[in-house]
Amino acid sequence: MAAVGWRRALLALLLAAGGAAALGRPSPVRVLSDGTWRELLHGEWMVEFYAPWCPACQSLQPEWEKFAEWGEDLDVNIAKVDVTEQPGLSGRFVITALPTIYHCKDGEFRKYQGARTKTDFINFISDQEWKSIEPVSSWFGPSSFLMSSMSALFQLSMWIRHCHGYLTESVGIPVWGSYAIFALATLFSGLILGLMMVFLADCLCPSKKHRPPQYPYSKKLAPESAHLLKKLDEEQEADEEDISDDEAGDKEESTRNSSPNAVRQRPVNPAGTADKS
Repeated sequence: MAAVGWRRALLALLLAAGGAAALGRPSPVRVLSDGTWRELLHGEWMVEFYAPWCPACQSLQPEWEKFAEWGEDLDVNIAKVDVTEQPGLSGRFVITALPTIYHCKDGEFRKYQGARTKTDFINFISDQEWKSIEPVSSWFGPSSFLMSSMSALFQLSMWIRHCHGYLTESVGIPVWGSYAIFALATLFSGLILGLMMVFLADCLCPSKKHRPPQYPYSKKLAPESAHLLKKLDEEQEADEEDISDDEAGDKEESTRNSSPNAVRQRPVNPAGTADKS
C-alpha cells in the first residue's frame, strides 16, 4: 500500500514538472517595439497587431502561436505588436482595425486579408500567395517620412494622455485645470515656433535694405552710369542756356523794330499847328 502511494506521488510530481516545463517554454512569437521594428526591413516576417482587450485578437492568439512553431521550417519570422504599448507603431502602420496582419519581405509590406487559421498562414507562406497582393506604396511605407511623422504624432498624443492622467490622478488637479495647462502650453509653443519661423525667413530671405547686390558687375557699372547722367545734365543745362539766349535776342530785336513804328504812328494835333501859325 505504501509502495502504491509512493508511485502515485512520483507520477504526480513528474506530471507537474512536465507541465511547468511546458508553461515555462518561451513563446516562438517575437515581440516588436519602436526600437526594434526596423528588423522587419530584412528577411521575411509575419506581424500581428493586436490589443489585449480585443476579443478577435484573443481568439487569434492560439492559432498564431501554433503558426509560430512552423516559423523555423518555413524560414519566416513570426512577431506581434501590442498597439496599447506601442502607439508609434500603430501610427506608422496605420492600424485602423484589430487584429491586423502584415507580411514583410525585404522591405516590402503587404496586408494579409485571408483566413486566420494556422493552415491558411502556412499555405500563404509556402505557396507564396503574398506575391498576388499589391505591396504598400513607398510613400506610405513604414519607413517613409510621412509615416514617421504619423508615428511621432501618435507618440505625442499618448504622451499627452499620460500627462493628463498624471495631473488629474496623482497631482489632484481638476480636469478643467489640466485642459487649461495644455492650452497655455500649446499657445506658448506656437509662439516659440512662430518666432523661429520668422527668424529663419529673415535669414533665408533678407529685406531689401540689407540684401547684398545680386550681380557682381553692378559696382563696375555704377561709375559709368554716374558719368553718363552727369553728361546728360550738362547737355540739358547747355540747351537751356541756348534757349534763354535765343529768347533774349528775339526780345531785343522785337523792341528795336517796334520803336520807329511808334514814332511814325504818333498823331499830329491840328489845333496846336494852327495856333503856331
